Amino acid sequence: MVSRVIPVDPFDLVIFGATGDLANRKIFPGLYRRFQAGQMPMEARLIGAARSDMSCEEFRAHIRKSIDEFVHENKRDPKMIDDFIARLDYVPVDARGTDGWDDLKTKIDNTHITAFYFSVAPALFGDIAERLVSYGISDSESRIVVEKPFGRDLASAEKLNATLAEFFDEGQIYRIDHYLGKETVQNLMALRFANILFEPLWNSQYIDHVQITVAETVGVGGRGSYYDKSGAMRDMIQNHLMQLLCMIAMEPPYHFDPDAVRDEKVKVIRALQPVPAHDIVRGQYLGYHREGYDEPMPGYLEDCEDPNSKTESYIAMKVNIANWRWTNTPFYLRTGKRLRARTSEIAVFFKEPPHSIFDDSESDVNWKANQLVIRLQPNEGMNLKMMIKEPGPGGMRLVQVPLDMSFAEALGEGGADMPDAYERLIMDVIRGNQTLFMRGDEVEAAWAWTDPIINGWEERGDKPKPYDSGTTGPEDALMLMHRDGRRWRHVK
Repeated sequence: MVSRVIPVDPFDLVIFGATGDLANRKIFPGLYRRFQAGQMPMEARLIGAARSDMSCEEFRAHIRKSIDEFVHENKRDPKMIDDFIARLDYVPVDARGTDGWDDLKTKIDNTHITAFYFSVAPALFGDIAERLVSYGISDSESRIVVEKPFGRDLASAEKLNATLAEFFDEGQIYRIDHYLGKETVQNLMALRFANILFEPLWNSQYIDHVQITVAETVGVGGRGSYYDKSGAMRDMIQNHLMQLLCMIAMEPPYHFDPDAVRDEKVKVIRALQPVPAHDIVRGQYLGYHREGYDEPMPGYLEDCEDPNSKTESYIAMKVNIANWRWTNTPFYLRTGKRLRARTSEIAVFFKEPPHSIFDDSESDVNWKANQLVIRLQPNEGMNLKMMIKEPGPGGMRLVQVPLDMSFAEALGEGGADMPDAYERLIMDVIRGNQTLFMRGDEVEAAWAWTDPIINGWEERGDKPKPYDSGTTGPEDALMLMHRDGRRWRHVK
């Protein structure tokens, strides 16, 4: 099955911070792949804007290197790359000054859709937004894309939203969270609302609990000083895992419409109960020796260059949602650095049948509850674990088997070549579809729930628990589940 590609209308996309890491690794390689797939019209133009004083030809050479490095070799077609590079232009711009803005205005085609990607620090959002308006570069139909972090607490998020609102309407602002662009995350909507099979069971009567895991094998590395100002709660729970929780827990929207979907997500966030300290486990990874290396791998305190840091590289927590659908069904969230395996998944654990017809004394019954596991990475797909009779004579021996669907295998060529999250989200910006982007009130509601948790740690002076690199995290995280008579799903 080959995925159907629908071209978008002609557009001009200006990428501020065009020489930065995100633009080089994700934005321009992703745009090239969309161009190669036939989704980008030949009239489209991509305009880089940054502080670096370079010519258009130097910028094109810079992006060509990015494509060579970050696009798989089977996608690097010399003719296509040349055609894509010809779409690029560049303007040196001073985000807080006057240089470059008049030049940028002359490059915009007012007959095209215009979008502006702020791949810069949030401190520059207001300056760029103000100049786009005051120089007449943007209009009432233009769109702006802003990257996380959307503040570091409720007060800063409110200030950031208010700054952007001075110059652009909410319908023009696209707050991008790349997790929402993952194919499997979007398939949660299809799984729940396009199939009669699951939605009748999607409540506390039939679901025992839900586990959401985002585990990484890498540490904070060279980002230590930056990461130490945020930690796992701000960097992952407040946005990425919060979005996954909303997709699982939301009520059916009246229509697959951007505001209808986001209305239901906001309701979930506002229904989150406060989390007591005993339902949270924080950790910091320790250093270790790698086989074949003389130098040990540093621990978190060495990576962040602060021996007294109280910032967490790992967090596990039990979350409850105060509404009719999810009362008494907890959601367990965990994420961390330098763990055993790299994986992102959502595991829905169903309750056992209320009555077993099988006599344990006469048959070999190893009963396990049904599980639905949704894999975000690696090997995106879904796995439904069910009980069946083990083949052969000798009584009723029950075993659990998976109904496993890998997108790459199930969808053939189209599944193996799924677009990167950034590719999909940028094309949604051009289409004017905000469904997979965070709304201002959604961001503020998430911080309103998060702030009291962080403030509690700081007031108490809580220190994260140390954990060995290459494990599943602190031992206390196991106890968080054990005291409820549950276990974390094995991550591998």
